[in-house]
Amino acid sequence: MTTIVWPNGMPSIGQKARRSRAVTSRDIELFTEISGDRNPIHYDEEAARKSRFGGIVVQGGITSAILNAVVAEDLPGPGTVFLQVNWTFKAPVRPGDTITGEVLVTKVRSDKPITELETRVLLADGSVVLDGTAVCYTLPLA
Repeated sequence: MTTIVWPNGMPSIGQKARRSRAVTSRDIELFTEISGDRNPIHYDEEAARKSRFGGIVVQGGITSAILNAVVAEDLPGPGTVFLQVNWTFKAPVRPGDTITGEVLVTKVRSDKPITELETRVLLADGSVVLDGTAVCYTLPLA
């Protein structure tokens, strides 16, 4: 049997991690450079104001990216990648908002370094902007 090596130790069911960051207009510019997403709701004040969002919103990839940081840096930790995600975007995030990504361990496999998580992203006022689940694999680091 192969020994599983977890860089931060094997996670436990019920274990939680979170991290926060402020979102800026520069994040929209950088994400556009990476993705090519030039949707007017991210740039055009007038068009965005007329939309159901009522103003400029950041791309969903910016909102969900904080979860990449939580799983890769905190829990399960270094070497972790997403295998599957199931996310629902509940509310917009705007430049100037502070978002917090949270994960909760719901299952840990003993035969492989695979972890199942409840995931969510919240605004500073506690409003949930993203909710869902993820399955992660943690690669052994040399």
